Amino acid sequence: MNMYTQDLDRNEANYAPQTPLTFLDHAALVYPHKTAVIHGEQSYDYAEMRARVRRFASALKARGVSKGDTVSVMAPNVPAMLEAHYAVPMLGAVLNALNYRLDAPTIAFILNHAQSKVLITDTEFAPVIREALPHVDHPIQVIDIVDALGPGGEQLGEKDFEAFLEEGDPEFTDWSLPDDEWDSLALNYTSGTTGNPKGVVYHHRGAFVNALGNALVFGLNARSVYLWTLPMFHCNGWTYTWGVTAVGGTHVCLRNVDPALIFPMLKEHRVTHMCGAPIVLNMLIHAPEGVKTSFDQTVETATGGAAPPSAVITAMERMGFKVTHLYGLTETYGPATYCAWQEDWDALELDERSQYMARQGVIYPTMTDSMVADPETMQPVPSDGETIGELMVRGNTVMKGYLKNPEASADAFAGGWFHTGDLGVRHPDGYVEIKDRSKDIIISGGENISSLEVEDVLYKHPDVMEAAVVARPDDKWGETPCAFVTLKPDAGDVSDTSVMDFCKKNMARFKVPKTVVFGPLPKTQTGKIQKFVLRERAQSLD
Repeated sequence: MNMYTQDLDRNEANYAPQTPLTFLDHAALVYPHKTAVIHGEQSYDYAEMRARVRRFASALKARGVSKGDTVSVMAPNVPAMLEAHYAVPMLGAVLNALNYRLDAPTIAFILNHAQSKVLITDTEFAPVIREALPHVDHPIQVIDIVDALGPGGEQLGEKDFEAFLEEGDPEFTDWSLPDDEWDSLALNYTSGTTGNPKGVVYHHRGAFVNALGNALVFGLNARSVYLWTLPMFHCNGWTYTWGVTAVGGTHVCLRNVDPALIFPMLKEHRVTHMCGAPIVLNMLIHAPEGVKTSFDQTVETATGGAAPPSAVITAMERMGFKVTHLYGLTETYGPATYCAWQEDWDALELDERSQYMARQGVIYPTMTDSMVADPETMQPVPSDGETIGELMVRGNTVMKGYLKNPEASADAFAGGWFHTGDLGVRHPDGYVEIKDRSKDIIISGGENISSLEVEDVLYKHPDVMEAAVVARPDDKWGETPCAFVTLKPDAGDVSDTSVMDFCKKNMARFKVPKTVVFGPLPKTQTGKIQKFVLRERAQSLD
């Protein structure tokens, strides 16, 4: 017998399951009177947040919620949504944060697939919930969030959330840490382009680890003031719902992503950190000058969801934001890699520096491993910055799997790695750069063209606000790049020829779009550009 295993057993003194539930008790112990949550004119400290969460859990338990049950929440970034991230898993139940931009049939599908026992919903979304409820195939209790900052709306449940909390005990003790850190904690549904969404299951350990990884990578601490420009329903707010609490930072809630609200809040609350997809950054960049407010502090800004064009990073830095590029998926609890800063980048000009910053970078210190490899042979590609392979990751911050979908789980985990479906290269310095989704790569005359690379050039055009590039069928080349472009409100007379000429000056000729279409871009419920819609449009162009 190995001497290091003999009589050295795991016990209650030396082992406890890792779970983000411990973060709130720690914050309430260390910073009981520190502001935990700000929502409009309302604010409360960590001692009060702890009491509210315990009331919440107690009231749920009284309604029959227990281990393995699902509690769904349909709400914007309001205190109740944040509190649900602690109250629901305290009972061993699973939190299902719903994307409030989904339509009624999809909401009904999710509530049925998850077998949700309780639905807590903001009255703003009463119309879609009212339409969905008749199609739910099991009994479900409905509680309404009536938010003074919201637009109002019909109450569909028996009482509102604050009255529901009054049913609970602020000193509630009839709860426990998970029996196993592998126990399910959260259920998030992917926004698939076709078919029903897949249910991604998180466990306590993954949420704990990724939350601390976020704090480490993003530099969160007790002085941090985090503005919720990222939806809490999106990968549980990329696990910042737990990470900000872990360090005793302040959560500043925000119902709507609106530059007219964001800029004053940055100044008033001296916000230090915020997150958002590149589309959010673009909104801030192109906000009317009368809306923009100057602020003294540097605002650390993490972005992900798509590669931010280097022009977007440059424009943000000029306004006082320091951008960190993160990369991840719903299946990896949000961020899995980040573009770690290197000191020698300080000496670079901003535009050149932004080119480095736009890369997806290296894995989080809390992720175990990654590789860029041929998905068929599973052999890593050379680190030459040119050879394309699929990015794969493995570690504790990869999902448990897809709920009730073992075939999809098996495909995702083939070969012992999680297959992201993103194609990229690994540079000699070890940094990964995503070139495209596997379905978005353009093959023209036998040459691979990265749509992201073409988009990055288009974003540098002085009159371009948004751009997306897809393949268009071509009799000679097989397919060629087709650019869909949204111009800035103050853009002058811009033609397709002038856009192509700009591209010719900034990239290889074979990568230049052969077609340019002007107009607004279609987007998903989470703000991602719907390339599948654009591909269909490109197919039908004359």
